[in-house]
Formats: sequence, structure tokens, C-alpha cells
Amino acid sequence: MKLSGGVEWALHCCVVLTAAGDPVPAARLAALHDVSPSYLAKQLQALSRAGLVHSVQGKTGGYVLTRRPEEVSLLDVVQAVDGANPAFVCTEIRQRGPLGTPPEQCTKQCPIARAMGAADAAWRASLAAVTIADLAASVEGDSGPEALPRVGAWLNGDPDGRPR
Repeated sequence: MKLSGGVEWALHCCVVLTAAGDPVPAARLAALHDVSPSYLAKQLQALSRAGLVHSVQGKTGGYVLTRRPEEVSLLDVVQAVDGANPAFVCTEIRQRGPLGTPPEQCTKQCPIARAMGAADAAWRASLAAVTIADLAASVEGDSGPEALPRVGAWLNGDPDGRPR
């Protein structure tokens, strides 16, 4: 399974938005992650189209999560950025060539398509079982309880990342 780099950026943005008390401008998110603002804007637009984030207009505008972090799964983010198409698409190779199986004999999926479909379903179920809240909790466990509050403070304008 190969995902675009945009999925990683989108997931990071969703996690850090859990710590921001106010809407966060795309440029601020880009600066935090040291990524091109135009590249990150594409990922934020994908999240917005999927209804996972909302863009607040105005002087204090920026992006906010539209749902509680417990209600946004990794699968939601992956599908927002990379789409919902399956990783494997069967092209019925077994029907080709000099010994191809006639279409009328192909009444069920071939074993390869079944195995790949099962793997895709398991992968999606695994992603659906993990939420943005789970990731945020892991950040606290991995980096300490002050990590996300510091990021949130920085995103909300404190240059030293001091929580309010």
C-alpha cells in the first residue's frame, strides 16, 4: 500500500488542530511543519471538501476541525486526501491469452482478487479503528504532556509556545 505524502501532512495537521484553541491559518500550519504553504493548502482543501476541517474567514480566521477528534478516523483522512478507491483493481487477467477462461465461467472473483480485497478491507478496518484523538494521546505519551499544548500555543501566536 502506497499513500501520498499528503496523507502524512493532513494527519499531522489534524492532530495539531486538536491543541489549537482558535482557528489556525494555513500559513501557520505550514510554518510549523516546514512545508510549502501551497502544498499544505492542497491537503487542507481536501480535508475541507471531505468535511473534516472548516475554513473560518476573517482576520482571526484559519482552519478548525469540524468534528471532535474522537470522531475522525485515519481512514477518513486517507480517503479525503487519496480517495476511496480500492488499492487493487482486478482486470480479469484470467480471461486473456490463448488459454483464457471464458467470461461465462468466471462466476466468482479469482483467488487473487479475493485475497487482495480481503487485505484492502483489513487495512481499511485498521485505519478506521484509530482516531485523531488516539494519535493525539500517543503524542502526549511519546513526547510528554506539554508537547501538544506547546504546539497549540505556538499555533495561536505565542512565539515561545507557552500555553495560555
